[in-house]
Amino acid sequence: MIYNMTVEVKICGLDRPETVDGAVNAGAEMLGFVFYPPSPRNLTASAASRLTNRVPAGVKRVGLFVNPTDEMIDTVLNQNALDLIQLHGSEPPERVAEIKDITRLKVIKVLKVTDIRDLKYVSVYQGVAEWLMFDALAPKDMKGALPGGNALSFDWNILARANIPTPWILAGGLNLENVKEAMSTSGAKVVDVSSGVEKQPGVKCVEKIQSFIQAVGVA
Repeated sequence: MIYNMTVEVKICGLDRPETVDGAVNAGAEMLGFVFYPPSPRNLTASAASRLTNRVPAGVKRVGLFVNPTDEMIDTVLNQNALDLIQLHGSEPPERVAEIKDITRLKVIKVLKVTDIRDLKYVSVYQGVAEWLMFDALAPKDMKGALPGGNALSFDWNILARANIPTPWILAGGLNLENVKEAMSTSGAKVVDVSSGVEKQPGVKCVEKIQSFIQAVGVA
């Protein structure tokens, strides 16, 4: 069953054919594929190609990178047709612009948030990134913390009070139980989930994906 929503959903960290198909069939608008070796969701370029080739027209394929080299990006794009690049590292605006020139693709730049002061970076990337994604910043003492997918959230009221001119996506600790509150509080029109639809780190669950998308909104 496909759910008709006013809020769009991105399912990130997919690494199996059955979960790609499950996300597509449930109505996800964006699918994320991770190219970051420390992540349990990491894919090689060849492994990803077997998944990205399954994605039908109309569903965006997003490649997630963390401070990637030109060589790494070229390796992935030589084997995968992507629609968007998601930059989850410490890439400055100049590097974002370089990657856009290299790939000829639109970019989602992830900004890490702990409090409202972190929104100062919105203006830094305005006009450079087509999308911003707000994710929770992991504490420095968090063992095994990754750039994203840590099941951590932040105060969504921060976004509700902000005037953000660039289209944006809400991420960070979202799951079936809290996504409606997150949307209502923040005003998000696009939500991103990874760990919140997993059985265990790196292993997505088709049933959780379907339930999450249904929770976002049924027409």
